[in-house]
Amino acid sequence: MIKNLIFDFDGTLVDTSPLILQTMSRTIERMQLPSVSTERCKATIGLRLEDVPATLWPDIPGIGHTFASTYREIFDRLKRPLSVNCYPGVIETLHALQSEDLRMAIASSRSHKSLEEYIELFNLSDCFDMIIGGDDVHHGKPHPEPVLTIINALSWEPSQTLTIGDAPVDIFMGRAAKTLTCAVTYGNSTPDQLQSAQPDFTISNFPALSSIILSP
Repeated sequence: MIKNLIFDFDGTLVDTSPLILQTMSRTIERMQLPSVSTERCKATIGLRLEDVPATLWPDIPGIGHTFASTYREIFDRLKRPLSVNCYPGVIETLHALQSEDLRMAIASSRSHKSLEEYIELFNLSDCFDMIIGGDDVHHGKPHPEPVLTIINALSWEPSQTLTIGDAPVDIFMGRAAKTLTCAVTYGNSTPDQLQSAQPDFTISNFPALSSIILSP
């Protein structure tokens, strides 16, 4: 029986990809980094900002912290004019799951402060027992530390916990922590990319999560 849920944030609960991609584009331009395709940039959503340059520009070492600080500065200016929204059915489904006594948490690569701002914006603070941002752990996704931090702090049983995300790194993270895993196909990864990570479940819309959790 699944009793606990650990969600990714970007691409799973909230559609932030337009804002993220525009911020990345301006960061690349300001830092005069070699241009990369939108598809390659999108594939890094889910990684901690400090870890993105090693994926996109492996031959330019030591720029992780500069990239992250530049990105955050630009993001803070863009996030106001560029609105973001929860995916269809997210808010209603979270409240429905909460009413069924499911315990919920977030494991994201986004900073803790930014996570709190968005969760408060959507009035979801009371839904989650714990939130873990990329700056709360030593090792980001796909390392299991974000999930392990949550289940250890809240005394959750891994076999009763489902990790939900839109990227292969979310699935790898959950599986490494010995939880069940669920991939969502409406986010930032293709179905083929997600299936290569071998999730236990796959859903194409957020409300479908209820059928997995609440099935007899």
